Amino acid sequence: MLDSLHLSAADFAALAFFLFAWGLHTLASDGWIFRRPSLTTAMSRQREIWMERMAEREIRIVDTAIMSGLQQGTAFFASSSLIAIGGCFALIGASDQVIGVLSDLHLQGAATRTAFQIKVIGLVIILAFAFFKFGWSYRLFNYCSILIGAVPVAYGEQAHNPATHAAVRRAAKMNQLAGRHFNSGLRAIFFSIGYLGWFVGPVAFVLSSALLAVVLLRRQFFSNARAAVLAETEETGQPAGSGSSESIRPDR
Repeated sequence: MLDSLHLSAADFAALAFFLFAWGLHTLASDGWIFRRPSLTTAMSRQREIWMERMAEREIRIVDTAIMSGLQQGTAFFASSSLIAIGGCFALIGASDQVIGVLSDLHLQGAATRTAFQIKVIGLVIILAFAFFKFGWSYRLFNYCSILIGAVPVAYGEQAHNPATHAAVRRAAKMNQLAGRHFNSGLRAIFFSIGYLGWFVGPVAFVLSSALLAVVLLRRQFFSNARAAVLAETEETGQPAGSGSSESIRPDR
């Protein structure tokens, strides 16, 4: 079977390691493996705090401006993913030329035309996954904007009544879900860079995947960005501004 796909056992082993690294990073970032809070989970809590503060403001121009910025960034990455997919199909059409270049460089990652095209199709799948994640995230941010508009304007005790609290939780939940899908799409873009190592060879594929996973995990758990978000409560292990309310974990 491996021969029919023109891929070696080493190729499949390297691909398995790539998927393992991707899955490990996803679980770690979302807080399913380590007790140490990641940058992603800390920012998810900040999204919830943002919605709580938004409910206390009568004028919400700043909130709509932030939502607009989030939507524009998501649309940019969705468009970039589509452009990259188009480039991959162009690469398939120029397989012979690219294989010739790799041969001149003495790189054996794509020894046959079929193997090269299979690897490009794999890259297309990753980019398509990223596009659908960004597209869904854009839609969820749009829904979140509507839910923000549905939150009653705070007047005294109205900011603390059950109806307002329920509206805030709906907006916070939608915001966190949109952020989670955006992060999934961005993670796919990052790992598509590590995937390029496969065009060099299985060993390069494993090394690029491992290096990428290490860099991304460092940013999640040991970066200055994480320290900035958790600076106020590093000793307690809780995100800054967490208060006493129950945190919302996005499930889908």
